Amino acid sequence: MGKILMKGNEAIGEAAIRAGCLNYFAYPITPQSEVAEYLSRRMPEVGGVFLQGESEVAVGYMLFGAAGCGARVFTTSSSPGISLMSEAISYISAAELPAVFVNIVRGGPGLGGILPSQADYFQATKGGGHGDYRLLVLAPAGVQEAVDMVMMAFPLAEKYRNPVMILGDGLIGQMMEPVEFSDRFKSEPSNKDDWATNGMATRNRKERNLVKSLFLDAELLEEHNLVLKAKYDRMKQEEVRYEPYNIETDYRALIVSYGTMSRVCKTAIDNMKAEGVEVAMIRPQTLFPFPIKAIRAAAAKDGCQVVISVELSMGQMVEDVDRSVQGKCPVHWHGKAGGEIPTPEEVVDVVKSFIK
Repeated sequence: MGKILMKGNEAIGEAAIRAGCLNYFAYPITPQSEVAEYLSRRMPEVGGVFLQGESEVAVGYMLFGAAGCGARVFTTSSSPGISLMSEAISYISAAELPAVFVNIVRGGPGLGGILPSQADYFQATKGGGHGDYRLLVLAPAGVQEAVDMVMMAFPLAEKYRNPVMILGDGLIGQMMEPVEFSDRFKSEPSNKDDWATNGMATRNRKERNLVKSLFLDAELLEEHNLVLKAKYDRMKQEEVRYEPYNIETDYRALIVSYGTMSRVCKTAIDNMKAEGVEVAMIRPQTLFPFPIKAIRAAAAKDGCQVVISVELSMGQMVEDVDRSVQGKCPVHWHGKAGGEIPTPEEVVDVVKSFIK
């Protein structure tokens, strides 16, 4: 199949179906409601389940229950909706169940606005709910990458038995770009007989599977948290993804940016290159685990005078950038949080203000 021109939200829904997920629970919220609108039509066509919950709180526990039965499940929402799901996300993480969450981020805090934002970085990467849990967080920069990451997310969730978050912004949900659905991202569900509550008839053993997040004994809860931590440490070893841009040059500044903001930064870098000013970029494709080593190495390169975190927030990712650089050169932040997107010319002016 060739490329199809699709709106980002609709492409995300189709990608989940192509990945073999036929269980979608959601509640409408702008700017991602078109995912639910699209899947309300498509899921019945492919024998899947579409269910609109009475609230995002209910949706979170629908996912919990279906995931516990071994079904591939996912939902999409936007910032306040993800906040309402946060308790369930913590439960799902504690119960070690695979699930995929897509957050098409809108401006905040509070109801904020429906324009693009990246202000849910802390919520996604630091654990937006209670307890010591982490999500594997993927950050696409366009519609095609959103499709690919959605299709990758299901086997990743099953590999680690852990929720995976796709963190996009309103632009990715609303823009239209050509996409293709590659067979290389298709995967069969992994064996779930050793953990899912899918009935004794499916298993060749007598032990019942129990899905729970309650550990009243202090030692058992400690042991469980150590198991979870070992899983997150494994993610840090095996799942770091990033895109270097113009990194092979003798650059004077390093930009760290992700999502659609990184596309603006690429244009700014190309414009500066035409003027004879070399600037490089590291674009994190995983926000957790964060590409700490790649950023540290790039910041330590001779000639690099400054690292600038460019983001659609009031400075959230910059904290991870700063701990990655470890004082090898100054770290600065630039961004906006009202829904306006910094222009390439604005990024050029910011970079030039920091270099000699």
